[in-house]
Amino acid sequence: MIPPRVNIDLVRERIGAYAEQDYTQEERFAIYKELIGFVPPRIEARINVTGALDPKLLELQEQMRAHAMYPKCFDVKTSQLMLFGMLMMDLNDAAPLHAIAARRAGATWEELQATIGLAFLFRGLSAANRGAEILANIAKREADEEATAQAGANAVN
Repeated sequence: MIPPRVNIDLVRERIGAYAEQDYTQEERFAIYKELIGFVPPRIEARINVTGALDPKLLELQEQMRAHAMYPKCFDVKTSQLMLFGMLMMDLNDAAPLHAIAARRAGATWEELQATIGLAFLFRGLSAANRGAEILANIAKREADEEATAQAGANAVN
C-alpha cells in the first residue's frame, strides 16, 4: 500500500544534510503527521533530498502544496476526498494517503465509497477494485492502531 522508506542516513552521507533555513525537518514533517498521521516515505525522501540540494525549491513546493491543498472554500475533508478521487482516476499509488487523510478529517466509509463510485464511472472496474482494496487496507490499519493503543493502555494500568 505504501512504498518503503528510503535510507535517510545514506541520503545525508551521499547527497548532504537538510539545509533549509526557514523550517526544520520536524516542522516540515509535522504538517504531514497532522494530516495523515505519519510522514509518507516519498515525502520524507523529498524533504531530505530537496532540502539538502535545493532548499529554496523545497520551500516553493511546500508553499504551493499548502496553498492548493487548503483552499478557503473547502474544508480539509472535502479537499482530501476530491484528491482521493482524482488520484483514483489514474490508479495513482498516492491515493491511499489521501483516503487516510480524508478519514482523519472525518470522512465516513460511505463518503469514501461514493468517491470510488464516481471514479468508477469514468475509470472503470479497476478503480472500483483498487478503491475497495484501499478501504480494506485502511480498515485494517485503523484496527491495528486501535489494538496497539489498547495494548498500551492495558500495559499502563
